[in-house]
Amino acid sequence: MPLDTAAPRPPAPRPDAPRPNIWARSTCPHDCPSTCALQVEVLEPGEPGTPGRIGKVRGHPEHPYTAGVICAKVARYAERLHHPERLLQPLRRVGEKGVGIEAFRPISWDEALDEVAQRLLEAEQRYGAETVWPYFYAGTMGHVQRDGIERLRHAKGYSRQWSTICTTLAESGWLAGVGAKAGVDAREIAESELVVVWGGNPVSTQVNVMTWIAKARKARGAKLVVVDPYRTGTAEQADLHLCLKPGTDGALAAAVIHVLLREGLADRDYLARHTDWDAATEAHFRDRSPEWASPITGLPVETIEGFARLYGSTRKSFIRVGYGFSRSRNGAASVHAVSGLPAVTGAWTVEGGGALWGNGAIYHLDKTLVEGLDVLDRSVRKLDQSRFGPVMTGDPRDIGDGPPVTALFVQNTNPANVCPETKKCLAGLARDDLFTCVHEQFLTETAAMADIVLPATMFLEHDDFYTASGHTYLQVASKVVEAPGACRSNHEVICALARRLGARHPGFEMTALELVEATFQASGHGSALALLEGDGWLDCSEDARRQHFAEGFPHADGRYHFTADWSKVGRDHAGLPPRADYWTSIELQDAEHPFRLVAAPARSYLNSTFAETPGSQKRERRPTLLIHPEALARLGAADGELLRVGNRRGEIRLHARAFDGVQPDVVVIESIWPNRAFLDGLGVNTLTSADAGAPRGGAVFHDTAVWIGKGL
Repeated sequence: MPLDTAAPRPPAPRPDAPRPNIWARSTCPHDCPSTCALQVEVLEPGEPGTPGRIGKVRGHPEHPYTAGVICAKVARYAERLHHPERLLQPLRRVGEKGVGIEAFRPISWDEALDEVAQRLLEAEQRYGAETVWPYFYAGTMGHVQRDGIERLRHAKGYSRQWSTICTTLAESGWLAGVGAKAGVDAREIAESELVVVWGGNPVSTQVNVMTWIAKARKARGAKLVVVDPYRTGTAEQADLHLCLKPGTDGALAAAVIHVLLREGLADRDYLARHTDWDAATEAHFRDRSPEWASPITGLPVETIEGFARLYGSTRKSFIRVGYGFSRSRNGAASVHAVSGLPAVTGAWTVEGGGALWGNGAIYHLDKTLVEGLDVLDRSVRKLDQSRFGPVMTGDPRDIGDGPPVTALFVQNTNPANVCPETKKCLAGLARDDLFTCVHEQFLTETAAMADIVLPATMFLEHDDFYTASGHTYLQVASKVVEAPGACRSNHEVICALARRLGARHPGFEMTALELVEATFQASGHGSALALLEGDGWLDCSEDARRQHFAEGFPHADGRYHFTADWSKVGRDHAGLPPRADYWTSIELQDAEHPFRLVAAPARSYLNSTFAETPGSQKRERRPTLLIHPEALARLGAADGELLRVGNRRGEIRLHARAFDGVQPDVVVIESIWPNRAFLDGLGVNTLTSADAGAPRGGAVFHDTAVWIGKGL
């Protein structure tokens, strides 16, 4: 257990005295750019066979980015770690799929692992290795516990996974313009005079951003602008909220560039020296006026012009690029457009200026041992994670000439709840010819459909290391307390299955901590074990000149690209606009579907995680449709009334809440609530599409047209 070096080590207790509490160091593993450094109150570390207990969880005050601040849901982590419904033993299903815990009976670990291995081998013998699909994502962001499933996949030749559900669209747009997953250190926000949060809600999803914004406001009176389709908690704190229609961010960005050029607010010298600006680009933006953008975005001309003038006249302007506006069919094009703004004004050249989407490129990790990259066969088919429903129901666009998926092994995710097109996801999981094993912490709706369920550890009960997209620190964390019951880590289960399946790789013979140490050494980061003896984190930030691309952007020509070569980003690039523009590839409203739906994250949930904790449930209360009072009146409905929301993919029922923080033809459902929390057992992703965003896939959760009617 890594004791916090900032806290004094307590004296050894007398045998008959109560054990004193100890504050241990750890790292939040959840799917959030902040990757917070934590201090955890250890009430009892436990021992093998006896679970440990924790008390409070707080942000580490000495971590340079976390600075003692964490979100409320993680601060309440004891209620999740010690939840009475946590899975504690392996289970075999003996009843119907999807019923619940009563459909399972306990079995031993040996029985469970033997059966899983046997069923995977039987499927492989019948259809070939590609019939097995190991499916995972970011229930933990720890590299060993999350990504070790890839080592098993590659060693066995199972179907590969194209992990598109979160970042692919945003990454595609950022790469098209900037050239690499890097940007200005988020701590520079404190030096900014204008912060633009575009398509994100850090009050709910990465609270530390708000800490740095608060520093800028206090120190230099910085303004906060939020670009978002609804009045979020972040927008409520803004000096200016641009409440645009979802999927129209590219039009807004193009119109802002038009105003900057028209009113002499562009840095012509920077454009000439550091970008690919040319006459064709100039002509393009000359036609993208606020008058053109206003009917597309729903924003008044004067609002667009006012924002452009504020941005163009404030050199120290920092754009924190979010994920939300990228989750649209035109999301990559929109991110590309927004990424061009600091290049037009030359904001990259000053401290506190520029932009950040994510920092994945700065860590330079060699994950060969963790992921088994040395045994990867790239000829094995790759299935799109976001198209789980179509894949599992045998859509020929996904399966092609290969076998159906008849064996599924799931870690770190809950596709029955979090993937688009819920009805297809559930239909696929319900197939009689499918064997499913789920390794989980709770009996999620995916686990309830499984044949074998295995109990998993939580992050305080195993070793791992973590990177962040929102800051620059590499962090190591070791086990703090013993796990309850028979819970085992992802790494332990993967290695145990590998032995039974005859899979060979050195990573299967190593402990998690040995894998961490070897990966650090191979990546040139020194010793992870030595880092554990210190404060547990390593700053991987590059010097400020590189963060601001003063020595050139990471394209071959060293320039920012206003003209995107989408063919280098992804193969499905037909129709993508080469320059900042509004691309009408979104699911447009029509007479039958007059509303646009945004399925935004609820503050107290993180994907489907925390939906089981009492504190989060109490705050969120019930699934709710946020709808403008004018729209309610047109429907002849009242605040609190039960409404139906639907499209060609299905329909759901939930209660309305009158909310004037959206445009009248836009509605919001904050989620992800379990499907069972809705009256008909179908959640918000019943309505979202599994269409793949261009140019290389990506989930389009916020790009949905719907109709709304009375609920009875």
